[in-house]
Amino acid sequence: KTPATTLGIYDKVGSLDAGKLANFLVTTGPLFNEKTTIVYNYIQGMKYTVKDDGNIAGTYNLAINTPAGTENYTLEVKSTTSASMYSKDTMNNRFSSDGIQVKLSYAPMPRRQRPGGDTTQRRGFGFGGGGQTPTLPAGATRLSGINNGNEWNGTGLDSLGNQLTWTATFVKAPEVKIDTARKKDAPVIGKVVYPFLPFGWDEANQPKQETILIKNGTVWTSEKDGVLQNTDVLLKNGKIAAIGKNLSEPGAKVIDATGKHVSPGIIDEHSHIAAASINEGAQAVTSEVRIGDNLNPDDINIYRQLSGGVTTSHILHGSANPIGGQTQLIKLRWGADDADLKFKNSDGFIKFALGENVKRSAATQGNTRYPDTRMGVDQVYVDAFTRAKDYKKQWLDYNTAKDKLLKEKKSLVGLDPPRRDLELDALVEILDNKRFITCHSYVQSEITGLIEVADKMGFKVNTFTHILEGYKVADKMLKHGSNASTFSDWWAYKVEVEDAIPYNAAIMVRVGLNVAINSDDAEMARRLNQEAAKTMKYGGLSPEEALSLVTINPAKMLHVSDRVGSLKVGKDADVVVWSDSPLSIYAKSLYTIVDGTVFFDRQKDELMQKDIESERARLVKKLNGEKRSGAPTIPAIPTFQVILHCDDDAHTHGILEVDENELDNN
Repeated sequence: KTPATTLGIYDKVGSLDAGKLANFLVTTGPLFNEKTTIVYNYIQGMKYTVKDDGNIAGTYNLAINTPAGTENYTLEVKSTTSASMYSKDTMNNRFSSDGIQVKLSYAPMPRRQRPGGDTTQRRGFGFGGGGQTPTLPAGATRLSGINNGNEWNGTGLDSLGNQLTWTATFVKAPEVKIDTARKKDAPVIGKVVYPFLPFGWDEANQPKQETILIKNGTVWTSEKDGVLQNTDVLLKNGKIAAIGKNLSEPGAKVIDATGKHVSPGIIDEHSHIAAASINEGAQAVTSEVRIGDNLNPDDINIYRQLSGGVTTSHILHGSANPIGGQTQLIKLRWGADDADLKFKNSDGFIKFALGENVKRSAATQGNTRYPDTRMGVDQVYVDAFTRAKDYKKQWLDYNTAKDKLLKEKKSLVGLDPPRRDLELDALVEILDNKRFITCHSYVQSEITGLIEVADKMGFKVNTFTHILEGYKVADKMLKHGSNASTFSDWWAYKVEVEDAIPYNAAIMVRVGLNVAINSDDAEMARRLNQEAAKTMKYGGLSPEEALSLVTINPAKMLHVSDRVGSLKVGKDADVVVWSDSPLSIYAKSLYTIVDGTVFFDRQKDELMQKDIESERARLVKKLNGEKRSGAPTIPAIPTFQVILHCDDDAHTHGILEVDENELDNN
């Protein structure tokens, strides 16, 4: 039923109902009994023999017409190769049937002398019945015939060569023996969880959207209202329904936030989690590839980052080429499939890149394609957008001519459209302000160079990411209309970032840019609140300004500030309840809520950790038991996960994250 329903053909197959296709099985017993075998498989009423064994079993009256008259016997057929034949005495016999033809040879059982001169007849059970093939004398009677269902008919010869006829008539089926085999204990198996990983949800604790009333917290709105003391937040139908004091809602789940803090969900503008691969670097322009086709909803980093208050992540293509692939904005709905991770109805973005990663001239990168220098990078952009403009004009000319012909009611024969090019389609979307650029960047000269190319070619760089020399060119970025997404205090990890300073974010804020702090790292994303807080030390930003770097500011640069990034009535119910100020190193997310659904609950997490330890102990005990019973074993193998970054190739680079417990066991 289940596969038939899944395939949309349950009206035809999947159950035994009148009117459906005659697809069914015939078995020797209940389908799931250990000794049951399938005899026939019927497909649309046509019988296919799978194992024709035992289907003729039963008791038959055997009448043999001899010159001396009719002899009557009882024939107990056990299988296609075994039968017992007797009247007053048991007859020694051989029996076989292929489902159509029946063969039977028999002779009286040989007699042996008992002590005292008496005689007795040996007992026999037919061919196969006693475990040995009976030996028949040369003068045995031999019968052959046809299986006509409940009546078999045929001819034969007796020991004197006389011709015989015979009939076997079905009397009754054999008694069904109770299966006395020792039942095997049902194996103890773990729960099915979604994802099928530690911290996955089972059906009992699968999170669901709720009406939630958060009471009496310190509410960081990331709006002009600032921080509100002793305030309630009501979440209803996945939206923020009300913010104020002394709110009430019958039937709502109440979270007491007294002494605690409430903030918008953290937004990571630059992430590489939840994707199976990051870089398509085989050529300089790969604008047709899409991270959205490549999502991995089972990435444990989704759950880990929920524990750090992250609710939205922008999953970027890597930086192996000047024009990389299309990005994907997701919400961290742990347990959802790849389609349900996606942030619906959001603008499309694309990854561009500058610098060492693009040139790929380092010995470890092995560049085999153009460009190989920074001046070549600029020309890739000029060439790509020149082609995109030509392509756009071809379509414009075609559509204009098509509309004219349709208006004049003329034939379109001979008017062929331009060849579709997915790579150029994406670049045309940029020219038409339908797709937006986030550009990997470090060095001021390259940033200035791309701004000049963009101004010349007629497009805008929406966001410069990394942008560690942004403090040098903040005025040019502001004039161009760019946003800046940066690190708090990363520097000196490669030549391009030797001029990076921790005051970068604050300086760009003071110039007037919209600035965000991003992670580009699966581990750092778990503490983006702390990364944002560093700007209070390095640059003197206010607490509200600092928190905005990971809430409303990235929402603005991702064009979703009307839905997320701040606590405002009507916005998505993406909310974090913190144990302390969200800018404190002591702050822990107690509840991380996405669309009104609690996807991280610290108390539940503690229980899940205990369950995981218990499940691990059960599996180890089971493995040890299997080993003691002599089952084959192999050494424990640790589980590896590739943690991807901008310049990583999924097959050759990245950090291998290892389960420490598994390494200990190994």
